[in-house]
Amino acid sequence: MRFYVYVLHSIKLNKIYIGFTSDLEARLKSHNELATKGWTIKFRPWILVHCENFALKADAMKREKELKTGKGRLFIRKEILRQ
Repeated sequence: MRFYVYVLHSIKLNKIYIGFTSDLEARLKSHNELATKGWTIKFRPWILVHCENFALKADAMKREKELKTGKGRLFIRKEILRQ
């Protein structure tokens, strides 16, 4: 099984969301269509702007935590979103 760390961007409201999953396609569908509650529904539509894959869940969780720091969010905005 593979695990994915992903970054979503709401262009309309310039928000980013960082998460991890073992089923990226289903998770993206949930963020954009299926979820009826939660933080992400307010910022639809979400665009996948970055994805990394890992063999181990622990490695994916570690990377997600890194990207959620101030330094990680700065990396996303500067290097991925080019803002």
